[in-house]
Amino acid sequence: MPPKPKKQTANSLYLQKTKTGISGLDEITAGGLPKGRPSLICGAAGCGKTLLSLEFIFRGASEFGEPGVFMAFEEKADELAVNVSSLGFDLAKLQKEKLIKVDHVHIDRSEIEETGEYDLDGLFIRLGYAIDSIGAKRVVLDTIENIFAGLNNQTILRAELRRLFAWLKEKGVTTIITGEKGDGSLTRQGLEEYVSDCVILLDHRVVNQISTRLLRVVKYRGSLHGTNEYPFLIDEEGISVLPVTSLLLDHEVSTERISTGIPSLDKMLGGRGFFRGSSVLVSGTAGTGKTSIAALFANETCRRKERCLYFAFEESPQQIIRNMSSIGVDLNTHIKKGFLEMHSSRPTAYGLEMHLVDIHKKIKRFRPQTVILDPITNLVTVGTVSEVKSMLIRLIDYLQAEQITVLFTALSLNTILNEQTDEGVSSLVDAWVLVRDIESNGERNRGLYIMKSRGMKHSNQVREFVITDTGLDLVDVYLGSDGVIIGSAREAQQLNEVTSEVLRKHALGKKDLEIQRKRKVLQAKIESLNEEFESVRDELNKSYIEEDLRREVMEKNRKQLIRNRTSKNADNGKG
Repeated sequence: MPPKPKKQTANSLYLQKTKTGISGLDEITAGGLPKGRPSLICGAAGCGKTLLSLEFIFRGASEFGEPGVFMAFEEKADELAVNVSSLGFDLAKLQKEKLIKVDHVHIDRSEIEETGEYDLDGLFIRLGYAIDSIGAKRVVLDTIENIFAGLNNQTILRAELRRLFAWLKEKGVTTIITGEKGDGSLTRQGLEEYVSDCVILLDHRVVNQISTRLLRVVKYRGSLHGTNEYPFLIDEEGISVLPVTSLLLDHEVSTERISTGIPSLDKMLGGRGFFRGSSVLVSGTAGTGKTSIAALFANETCRRKERCLYFAFEESPQQIIRNMSSIGVDLNTHIKKGFLEMHSSRPTAYGLEMHLVDIHKKIKRFRPQTVILDPITNLVTVGTVSEVKSMLIRLIDYLQAEQITVLFTALSLNTILNEQTDEGVSSLVDAWVLVRDIESNGERNRGLYIMKSRGMKHSNQVREFVITDTGLDLVDVYLGSDGVIIGSAREAQQLNEVTSEVLRKHALGKKDLEIQRKRKVLQAKIESLNEEFESVRDELNKSYIEEDLRREVMEKNRKQLIRNRTSKNADNGKG
């Protein structure tokens, strides 16, 4: 990780620096080039030395109010102006405003005579006048080899070279001197790198027909600096250097959860979705719906009125927009509203490092809350598995430091190479969703499950992944005697269950009727028995009543007989 520039104070002992204004370079050099000292930019032809030094002059004049002198020994002033106009650098305007002075010095080798009195006094006078005429704070000499063209006396060359660097320090201007790379040394003379306070090496490599530009700070007296090779990009906005190599794992994390755009998937993730600022991998074989999941995630981001940056490595934006409309996702509306930006390119357009620089630059410009890369496995065509993993580590670290949620899609194949890719990437991400084909009953269906999701409760069950006209849905799978039942077999099973339910209800209805009929028969029998019981009881009661009545009558008769007999006896006594 490039060191952070330390705050300078008036009495600070730290080396004062001049900002270059070049994106990323100031971070690598911890604040810029050494102020008032010469720096060497070296490299082979075509690696970007002149462009970098010109941008140093242009940014200084336009952004920092520091006039600059560009002394060219190869190209004329009008040629330089035309060359950088495509990058938006208006040298003519700044020359009119006396913020930049471009001076072309022609040196003819045939005019150089090696004598003991050879010196650079003429160059010093001309350069000194140019510096004083506009009050220059920055100077570029492009290139140093032309100054000493044809001079073979090493003693004179070394003496004049040291004198040139000493004179530039005395003038107090921050200087860039460009130099051609030599055989076995950073420059042709092999001395410039030793007398320069800062040395930056540019390289332009071509591997497997893919070119990559790289920058490395070879030395920097009095200052900490990034020591790795950093890829840089030359585009319509100038030079962009990617300062990120491997950030420390000390970034802030969020506990906020964001929806995936698929309610049933959110439910599998505890009902709330992924963590904001996390990294998510969706992998699966071709045709399993990885891009559809990514599109719904982008759609949900835009619905929250947040920005989403979509990088596609297989399909054009128009293709994706058309295809996603078939499942009810309107991405074009989000593009028009400025919430969604889509970029498409073939991985073979340039190397991995250049892809990383391009992605980094677009993220800094658009400032999205969500980034999607679809698919990352295509990057293996321009690099090894370990190189792709290294690139993704740097990208994930940067995005997590910025609290940007990133979703990768990855193609899975039944090959060792792709298994390595999946394993390498899946270990980096916070959540991994796997979509796979499930073949049964002569048809192909999709199954989805969550391999891992750090820091949250999540389902461990397989769900059938269904793509419909209105989006994506996850349905519960059925378990049969032969395993998981999906697709038409699941639908058949559902129909069988519905039929069984109807038949069960019908059977229950028949049983209910039979029970009701038997209840009525039993109730009738009970009523009949009750009537019979009442009849018997009445009969018995009748017998009891008659007996009681007979006894009562007989008692009355007996008493009457007694009374009659008593009365008769009384009458006989009187007679």
